[in-house]
Amino acid sequence: MFTMNCKGRLLVVDKPIVMGILNLTPDSFYSGSRINDEANLLRHCEKMLHDGATILDIGGQSSRPGSDRLSGDEELMRVIPSLDVVVRNFPEAYFSIDTYHAVVARNAIDAGAHIINDISGGEMDPEMIPVAAALKVPYICMHMKGRPETMHKEPHYDNVTIEVVDYFIQKKEQCRVAGINDVIIDPGFGFGKTITHNFQLLKQLSTLKILERPILAGLSRKSTIYRTLNT
Repeated sequence: MFTMNCKGRLLVVDKPIVMGILNLTPDSFYSGSRINDEANLLRHCEKMLHDGATILDIGGQSSRPGSDRLSGDEELMRVIPSLDVVVRNFPEAYFSIDTYHAVVARNAIDAGAHIINDISGGEMDPEMIPVAAALKVPYICMHMKGRPETMHKEPHYDNVTIEVVDYFIQKKEQCRVAGINDVIIDPGFGFGKTITHNFQLLKQLSTLKILERPILAGLSRKSTIYRTLNT
């Protein structure tokens, strides 16, 4: 069991919990999840919470290969107004902000988000880990081989599971030294990994338990699933 301090609210993880995704991106890899108006945003939130989601993850920048990179200021303009709306309407929910920009993380936490979800593990903004430590909120640290614009170009691993575990050993220590108490690890399915890598990592997912941290596994709508099923 894990407990995480979300700005004074205690999130107890004693069983698997569900994270719902709120895409504010016009170029998200899954078109069905794109949200383009306030009414649609509120409907998405209400449905996901009704269906059992505990955390709602809000993001303003697509991470799919070839997607546009936004500046921190551009991303702020996209996410903060929507975050204000959902926090006000769903005070019982936990919200995470999906960003690798420290300025977006700081402003989103100030606007009511509870958790930082960083696909780069602090690699794309050197201020991210210090900011997460200063804000004293849970930090989701993801493994990604390369960057969003290059991660799909023939990623190579001698052993994907060992490399991911080694990465998190280093990141866990970096976060500890910085002062982050609550770290969640995300192996990054589909981020700089082939279908074969993804299935190997999934098969050996329990290996990550040696890190003694909560594990976030994002598999919904990933190409590993629909390409394998040919759907």
